[in-house]
Amino acid sequence: MAITRDDVRHVALLARLNLTEAEESELVEQLDQILEYVRVLEKLDTANVEPTAHITAMATPFREDRVTNQPQTDRWMSNAPASDGRHFRVPKIIE
Repeated sequence: MAITRDDVRHVALLARLNLTEAEESELVEQLDQILEYVRVLEKLDTANVEPTAHITAMATPFREDRVTNQPQTDRWMSNAPASDGRHFRVPKIIE
């Protein structure tokens, strides 16, 4: 299935791209080349190839989840122009 100029225009519309006639022609050609290469790759026998996300083994760098910056509510509230206990007071903006 070949890419048509209408296909390129449709995708450009969805992506909100303003393409010139020359850019449309260039994209038709480039996308056709990409699809042709995908067709070549589809012919490869990958039955014995294990799925992979990386070409080398990678360890997952997880760390223990712990809080390192404890909340300092009293300190935060001391900077507030107006407060109500543990809450900031702000002007009402919605009636």
